[in-house]
Formats: sequence, structure tokens, C-alpha cells
Amino acid sequence: MPADLPYPARKRAAVAACLAGIVLLAGCEKKQAAPPPVPQVGFITIHTQPVLRTTELPGRTEAVVTADIRPQVSGVILQRLFVEGGDVKAGQQLYQIDPAPYQAVYDGAVATLMHDQAQLATDEAQARRYKPLAAAQAVSAQDYENALATVAEDEANVASAKANIESARINLQYTKMYSPISGTIGASSVTPGALVTADQTTALATVTQLDPIYVDLNESSTTWLRLKQEADSGQLETAPDGSAKVTLTLEDGSTYNLPGKLQFAEVNVDQSTGTVLVRALFPNPQHLLLPGMYVHAELQEGVNKNGILVPQQAVSHNTHGDATVLLLNSKNVVSERIIQIDGNVGSDWVVTGGLKPGDRVIVDGLQNATDGATVSPVDETAQFASNPAS
Repeated sequence: MPADLPYPARKRAAVAACLAGIVLLAGCEKKQAAPPPVPQVGFITIHTQPVLRTTELPGRTEAVVTADIRPQVSGVILQRLFVEGGDVKAGQQLYQIDPAPYQAVYDGAVATLMHDQAQLATDEAQARRYKPLAAAQAVSAQDYENALATVAEDEANVASAKANIESARINLQYTKMYSPISGTIGASSVTPGALVTADQTTALATVTQLDPIYVDLNESSTTWLRLKQEADSGQLETAPDGSAKVTLTLEDGSTYNLPGKLQFAEVNVDQSTGTVLVRALFPNPQHLLLPGMYVHAELQEGVNKNGILVPQQAVSHNTHGDATVLLLNSKNVVSERIIQIDGNVGSDWVVTGGLKPGDRVIVDGLQNATDGATVSPVDETAQFASNPAS
């Protein structure tokens, strides 16, 4: 810097030189700074495997057979012949209605029959006597025809009397009320001395068969349609007899230890709920399941031979609610893809669309992976294969 410059000029020159030095030094430091590290992520390679397809559905238990005990004749209850809450056998007598009025009707019908039979015998004898006399013209033909008509009328009276006896016998038998099925009987709505009528709507008691027992489930029509299409195409393997195994979880969270089998699916869709009734049959020897209980059922619908599973930790959802995963291409560049999932197996989602064998899905370091970023991948396929529940 020239010494003959004025002091203000020398000061400005010195400041400029200092700034230039600072800029030069900063430029050198920028050239020497290391590039930012490439984020590391863990991935798995997608492959197909046999996957047991299951569906969890809420349901309620339903008795296979129930029988309401109602009187078929009117009268006063004389006896109750069962223990409430106990087991009864088919054909076991449950109640006794006062039989006296019906016994009297029966006896009267028998007496009427005897009278009509005696009258028939008399008129038949007369008709037999008239027959040769009519042939010899000792009596008129009209008298003989009248005798034959009287015999026919007597025969009709006998037939009517027999029918009345049968009706009286049936009513007399109805005074003894029997259980039509074997099962467990509930509380009695009447006691001895109560008057019951043949046309009453209130049951005297109800017998319920508890073993086996139904479980009614409601499955969405879309799921049912998809499963049927997969089974028809051979993608979903089912049991040879077409049945499906069903397991139950009870209201207290415990597991029912006896498996059931799918019986049938309703042929109509409930228009208000869009569901199809699915019914399963369970053995119930200990009567642990009672009609009306709320349960959760796991329906094993079949095996998908080429199923795809992906860990739940690898799946997120976009703003539209679609399930998404982050994939790696051959250059380790991250991209987002929408997939379709349906149910889970342990901690894995069952993938029904959007992924194919060979795709590399990021499972660890998701916070470091953004769409379009280049990452450093670590293969964790073996780790997840050996511990699929992780």
C-alpha cells in the first residue's frame, strides 16, 4: 500500500484487502469440506410363499335346535315333571294336564261307537231277512232298498264314531306333554294349578339343544366375492370337502379349545349392511357356549400358494388413506408405491396388489428415506425370514 496515500484512503484499502482475504479463506474451506453422508436403510426382497388366509369376524352363538313347549289342549296343570335347567330326553314327559274332561269325552265316544255298532248289527240282520223275501216278492222292493240304506247309514255312523274316538284319544294323549327333542330345558312359565289354553302364545318352557351349536358371522359381500373368485381360479386352496376351519375367541378373551367348521353362506346379501351371513358349527360337549353369546371367530379360508407378506413397520398411509411402501431401484434410489393389503398374519400385512417378487422394500431407516433420494442399502431379508414376527 503506497505510504503517500491519505489516511482515509489507506484505511479503505486495508479493509478491502482484509475482506478479500476472508473470502479467499472461506473458499478454501468450502473446497476442503467432506460431502454429507449417504443415509443407510435396511430392505427386504419380496418373494412369494404359501400364506394361510384368515378373516376375523364378530359373531353370536345360535342354538341348532330349539323347541317351545306349548299346550295343544286346554286344562289345568296337575304336575311339572322336570327340573328347571336340567337335561331332558326326547319323549320325556314334562307336564300333566288334568285328563278327566278328556277321559269323559273319550269314554262317551266309545259308548257311541258301541251303540252304533249294535244298531248296525240289527239293521244288517233285517236286511239279510228282506233279501230272500224281496226275491219272492213277499216284501216290496222298496222295503228292501230302505233296509239296505239303513245299513249304509249305520256304517257311516260307526265310521264317524270311530273318528270321534280317535279325536278324543288324541286330546286325551295331549294332556301328557312330552319333549320333542333332547336338550337342556329352561325355566317353567307355569306352576301346578295354572290354567293353560290350546291357543296361547306363551310357551310353558323351552328345550334347547346345545351340542353342537352354531356361530353366525357377517362377512362383507366384497370379501366373500373375492374369496370365491380366488377359490374358483385355484389361487386359493381349500379343504377337499370345501369346508373351512374356524376358531373362536370368547368374550373374556380366552380361546375356545375346540375348532369348528364352516357350514354354509347365505345366498342373499343384507341390503342394509352389505354383508353375507356365514354359519359355522362347533362341538359343545361341556355346554360352555350358550345361545346369544358374543364371540370373535377366525375363519381359515384357504392357502394362497403365491402369497406376499410385508412387515407392518414398512407400510404407511398417504393423505388419501392408501397403504404405501418405499422401494429401492437398481441404483438405490427411493420411490414410493401404493399397495393393496387385506388382513395380517402375525406382524406382517398380506399384500394383494402393488408388489411383485424381486421388489426391494425398505423396512429400516424409513425416516432417512425420501422419495427420489439415493441411499446406502443393507439387505435384511434373512433376518426377517428367520424372525417373521419381528
